[in-house]
Amino acid sequence: MSTPYQEALGATLIERTKRERIVLVGVILKGHTEEEMDASLDELSLLIDTAGADEVGRMTQRRDTPDHTWFIGKGKVDELRELCLAVDADTVVFDNELAPAQQYNLEKNLGRTAIDRTAVILDIFAQNAHTLEGKAQVELALLRYRLPRLRRGIAGNLSQQGAGIGTRGPGETKLEVDRRRIMGRITKLERDLIDLRQTRQLQRKGRGKSGLATVTIVGYTNAGKSTLLNQLTQAGVLVEDRLFATLDPTTRRLALPGGEPVLLTDTVGFIRRLPHGLVQAFKSTLEVVRDADFLVHVVDSSAPDPEGEIAAVRKVLGEIDALDVPELLAFNKTDLDAVNAKRLVEQHEGSVSISAFTGEGIAEFLQTVADRLRALAKVVELLVPYDRGDIVAAVHREGEVISTAHESAGIRIRARLAGASLGRLDQFVVHEA
Repeated sequence: MSTPYQEALGATLIERTKRERIVLVGVILKGHTEEEMDASLDELSLLIDTAGADEVGRMTQRRDTPDHTWFIGKGKVDELRELCLAVDADTVVFDNELAPAQQYNLEKNLGRTAIDRTAVILDIFAQNAHTLEGKAQVELALLRYRLPRLRRGIAGNLSQQGAGIGTRGPGETKLEVDRRRIMGRITKLERDLIDLRQTRQLQRKGRGKSGLATVTIVGYTNAGKSTLLNQLTQAGVLVEDRLFATLDPTTRRLALPGGEPVLLTDTVGFIRRLPHGLVQAFKSTLEVVRDADFLVHVVDSSAPDPEGEIAAVRKVLGEIDALDVPELLAFNKTDLDAVNAKRLVEQHEGSVSISAFTGEGIAEFLQTVADRLRALAKVVELLVPYDRGDIVAAVHREGEVISTAHESAGIRIRARLAGASLGRLDQFVVHEA
């Protein structure tokens, strides 16, 4: 018997023998440049390839404001239709976000599917979600995206689209799906995610009781986060040269150069204009970022616009209230572009350059993480009774012991401890520096 997720994403499970042919469309709005649009369309082309299709054409138009009916001008719609016929395109993908009415009007005029960047990203997430929570989060985002588009009529256009990009997901494979059923499914998914969130919080609380500092890896998609986690911990996380190869967070234990252990977590990659619905749906997963003691922000130094990728990541960090978490910029892929990596490090004080693939710079990177964490930790004095050897062992295991002295009342230990350890050992603290 198939699961609800498999039913909802039925088209995704069908093996496709023919890659879709896609025409990309970008509108350069007031305040934006042609160079910015070219870079955004290049990234959209990579997203299309990740989703399993090929770009066969591209069109751009400069406008002060979008046309409320077509987004592009009526003349450009006619030109786009001719281009689609010339290259035998299956689908048109807009880099800009389309309103449901604009999408409907375009499909009616062009005679083929018209979707936007958001639909492509949601499609990729639908293909790559594997855990129960990941599937629920993706399905929720998909349903919220599709709900206002139901007025187009599922029995018409959508039922004929097959397994194309933007059509995988809840609602397309069952003609009887209506607004009431989708709303009921959304409500159930929201309840399920609350339960899963509580489970995740309990897991994090259990890790917090260990007293170990938490370090979370963030970064633009395909920056090399999973490769770095594998390099440091031999975690065996999937690594592929494509966008959004991994969605589910993975946590491993890592010993820093001083011997102190930390918990290192890899997270989903970010991207420019990450759909707000996905950020909302993945909030429980992204809480691991907000609750971290320290962030390692991995940046692809060989990317065409690393500064833009840094800004995109920080925008999402702002959406999840994680901008205040201390951050280390790690410019990755020095094996591909050492000159640019060096330039970026010089421009960003306190950053480091690494190659997660070859291991170059990893020793310096780990030392920097250790030093930053020690700087964040408080120096305290604890007085531990002689019969509490377990507490003495915990202080040595979880912190940096500066000095010890034996007194009549017990062992006086001066140590540098992280917040989680401090909370657990608070009853033994007699002085804070």
